[in-house]
Amino acid sequence: MSRLVALCSTAALLVFAASASNAHAEDSGRTLAVTMTNDPVSNQIQVYDTSTKVLLQTLSTDGKGGVAGSARAVKQFKGEIVAAVNNGSNTVALYTRDGDRLKFDKLVTTTSAPVSVDFGNDHMYVAGATTVDSFVLHGNNVEWRDGTTLLALAGGVPPPSGSTSQVGVIDGQHVLVTLKNDPDPGTVDVVTLDDGAVTGAAHAVLAPAGTLTPFGFAVYPDGTALVTLAHTSQAGLFRNGAFTAVIAVGQTADCWMTRVGKYVFTANTGSGTISRLIGTGNHVFVDNPVAASIATGGAPADIDAQAGVLGVIDGGAGQSHLSLFTYNEFGELAASGAPITLGVPNANGVAILAPADREGR
Repeated sequence: MSRLVALCSTAALLVFAASASNAHAEDSGRTLAVTMTNDPVSNQIQVYDTSTKVLLQTLSTDGKGGVAGSARAVKQFKGEIVAAVNNGSNTVALYTRDGDRLKFDKLVTTTSAPVSVDFGNDHMYVAGATTVDSFVLHGNNVEWRDGTTLLALAGGVPPPSGSTSQVGVIDGQHVLVTLKNDPDPGTVDVVTLDDGAVTGAAHAVLAPAGTLTPFGFAVYPDGTALVTLAHTSQAGLFRNGAFTAVIAVGQTADCWMTRVGKYVFTANTGSGTISRLIGTGNHVFVDNPVAASIATGGAPADIDAQAGVLGVIDGGAGQSHLSLFTYNEFGELAASGAPITLGVPNANGVAILAPADREGR
């Protein structure tokens, strides 16, 4: 098309071509937010333009939702792939980005009811009710399952239903899976990888004494993870297969986490707030206990940040919302318009996708 326009000599055609080019550039430059309706009968994802707050798409997941008490039920990879769990169908729905639209790609089957997803090491990882699976990733194509192992609480017993919280890559050799098990402290499973594939038994690490409920976590590039200890309103530093520090967050029920550079943001379900933390190799600091509040009054849940936009979903009184914030280099949050009413009672998961011409983290 551009070669044909170059051969044309009329001013009208040149103006038209320039206009079309600008329109295409604008159309592929949106930051998107993806949430999941989590419907137990007919699950869907919803795609929003974070700038205009307009609902761009509602797409079926070809499965059943129903996941609860999890983090990363929706996960994006480099702004080009989105995964959403069908907890009631033992499948994960995969979508690819086409400009500022998503296209349904395929379903992959998991070995137990899927709860949480992460990408890394040329693989997709799915933590389910009792197992964690690895799937080969070639470019934007998720292919066959090449590994699986059983999850276990500290002491070697299988996790009861509803224990699995989040899976996340920490380095080239390991992924973590958090398992809550009140009134016991809970467990972090360290799962070994071989060339990216899950292999061998999970090594179960008991949460520190006096803490409860390892839940959401965020990982620094050096493999250090900050982990929420949700039901004691604490955060722990997890490094080299062990907890090395624990602090009080100063807010109630910090459950979900996302990282932006050196800053980690927690969604505090009991307080209806977002806190800002900083982790180092040996310490955790609360940089700002109330970096933002949730305007709807609902209980905040999953949280994600990308490309200067932070999104958090909340629920209450039979309705779910998506609140969007901007952030700057100092980790300062500012509300970006009014919260979006999602029109469903139990939305689960949010993923922020950078514009198509920028690589997501």
